[in-house]
Amino acid sequence: MAKLVQIGVAADLLAQARRGDEQAESEIYAAVAPATFGLIRRLVGGGAQAEDVFQDTMMTFYERLPSFRAEAPIGAWLRQIAISKSLMYLRSPWHRARVQLDTSAEEGTGNTEFFHLSQAAPVAECLDVEHALACLSPTARAVVWLFEVEGYSHDEIGRAFGRTASFSKSQLARAHHRLRAWFEPAVEQSACTSI
Repeated sequence: MAKLVQIGVAADLLAQARRGDEQAESEIYAAVAPATFGLIRRLVGGGAQAEDVFQDTMMTFYERLPSFRAEAPIGAWLRQIAISKSLMYLRSPWHRARVQLDTSAEEGTGNTEFFHLSQAAPVAECLDVEHALACLSPTARAVVWLFEVEGYSHDEIGRAFGRTASFSKSQLARAHHRLRAWFEPAVEQSACTSI
């Protein structure tokens, strides 16, 4: 799957879609939807929340399509919309309340099996980046993805979160530390015995 920023469409197809041609809009959707949803899923996390943010992103995309100036590939423009919508979701009080409820439910029921399974280091043969990223907080996951994959600078990430570049750097450093712990195999320490 191509990165969203690299996806472009033919100028005539874009012109038809800007005039409201449903077939052209459908072809553009087929070209950009998988990469857009993948980006949102990695920033927001899986499940219904990612689907909601994706739907909101695509609605905004089609509402604003007539004003698209084609100064960059359409995928780059859509990426900005998707990242903006994802970060708005992550900053929303609804998201924070849901995370708070999920955390307190785990603590209150004593059912920490899922928490421990998601935090444990994997077997060497079963390394899975998706699971490793899922062990990060939503904010840390978004910072890692924006910096490492999308190529955003710390200044850009800080501005996107309404914070400073230091915020981005500290989030990234903590996330890297946690990811290293996930991917590095546990080393068993042998007991020191005297001879």
